Amino acid sequence: MSSPVSLGIDLGTSELKAILLDERGSVLAHAGARLTVSRRHSGWSEQDPQDWWQACLSALDQLRLEQPEAFSRVCCMGLSGQMHGAVLLGDDNRVLYPAILWDDSRAVAQAQALGRDYPDFAEVTGSLPMAGLTAPKLLWMQQHEPEVFNAIDCVLSPKDYLRLRLSGERISDVSDAAGTLWLDVANRCWFEPMLRATGLKLSHMPSLVEGGAASARLNHTTAAQLGLPPDLVIAGGGGDNPVAAVGIGAINAGDGFITLGTSAAIVAITDHAAGNPASAVHSFCHALPNRWYTMGAMLAGASCLRWVTRLTGFTDEPALLDQVQATLPIGHPVPLSSPLFLPYLAGERTPHNDPLLRGGFMNLGHDCTPAMLGYAVMEGVGFGLLDALHAVESAGATVQACALVGGGARSAYWAQLLANILDREIYTLQGSELSACIGAAKLGFQAMGLGAELLSAGIPVKVRFVPDAAQRPGLQARYRNFKGLLTAAQALHE
Repeated sequence: MSSPVSLGIDLGTSELKAILLDERGSVLAHAGARLTVSRRHSGWSEQDPQDWWQACLSALDQLRLEQPEAFSRVCCMGLSGQMHGAVLLGDDNRVLYPAILWDDSRAVAQAQALGRDYPDFAEVTGSLPMAGLTAPKLLWMQQHEPEVFNAIDCVLSPKDYLRLRLSGERISDVSDAAGTLWLDVANRCWFEPMLRATGLKLSHMPSLVEGGAASARLNHTTAAQLGLPPDLVIAGGGGDNPVAAVGIGAINAGDGFITLGTSAAIVAITDHAAGNPASAVHSFCHALPNRWYTMGAMLAGASCLRWVTRLTGFTDEPALLDQVQATLPIGHPVPLSSPLFLPYLAGERTPHNDPLLRGGFMNLGHDCTPAMLGYAVMEGVGFGLLDALHAVESAGATVQACALVGGGARSAYWAQLLANILDREIYTLQGSELSACIGAAKLGFQAMGLGAELLSAGIPVKVRFVPDAAQRPGLQARYRNFKGLLTAAQALHE
């Protein structure tokens, strides 16, 4: 019998990625298809779910052409995807409205109303109501698009729309559902009082499974279109962060990692639901049974570096990073008088829960250079992660050495700076940009009863970064100044 292969699909905001993974955990091939975001109004962020499906078809076509023999051995698949999005379906599974994404802030007033009217719900749902989560978006729809709202037959998370197209089934998993604000996180089931608070019923929700359970099977029509076996098993899968955790082997209490992509987050695995809603710390279900994770989330991460690169006229981020390293070597202390940066370009979650908060530079002078601005941005994101780390620890989670994943992990300078700021060992991984795809493929094997040993197997470590104690006093002084700027930034939108 030929050795089995699992297909892992990760639906991101800017790209859909797919891989072929064998039973030994080797990536045999990977492919991707770019996606764009529509911003029809200020603060809005939407995508057309049909574009996700076309991206999925494109990525799978690439895999089939690149590795036809391995593609022919695919026996299962798993799904991962961006969390907190709202896909609104009619009774015929037609999409009624563009998908409202995780970074959409139109539902600020509705989130505030849910928090005011149902203050006790956060202990059950694991999070304060925030504009980026799914439930407030549906309250916004009820109030601003009543005809669309009244036609809703089901609400899906983004990756679950792909499952619908693959199988015809309306199914989600508990890790993705935990990001909607409609889940009883400790008991891993829908929380009907919050559904009622947003005008919905249990019948509007998909069925729930665990991430490694067999959720559905590939229908015959789609199987023929994709060149895959009919009735191929589709695992429950999960949200991008918990599935990336499976990919890197962060599956037990005490494991932790930092994501530094468009957004940023610090994640600590726990063996119980452990949130701190008052500090905007999320407690979500892991993609594996009897496990949860506590997360401090930032709405802007490596995207801040992309922004300052454009602002300063550099061709790309590595070019700016070269200037930063030359001007402000990582082993040298940065003067207290250097510019500071508040990384709130898209608002903030942990610990401030303020989608209207905005970023900025302070302490600029005539001698300020692009390299100084680039450094300030990386340091500011690091200070934001330190705020999130303190909030996560306040929930009782333990954060020790952390893997660093996402686009920001490509910079050794930034990784060392984070180790110095967080006072934790930081390590990067080989091929971490595929961690969510790898996790999805692992869950696919699990749904087939295969690959149990892969769950605890991580991705090989690339480089370890140990905190430089000599940098601590200077960074602590700059962090105190950073925190002192928050009140002024908040006052600008009051």
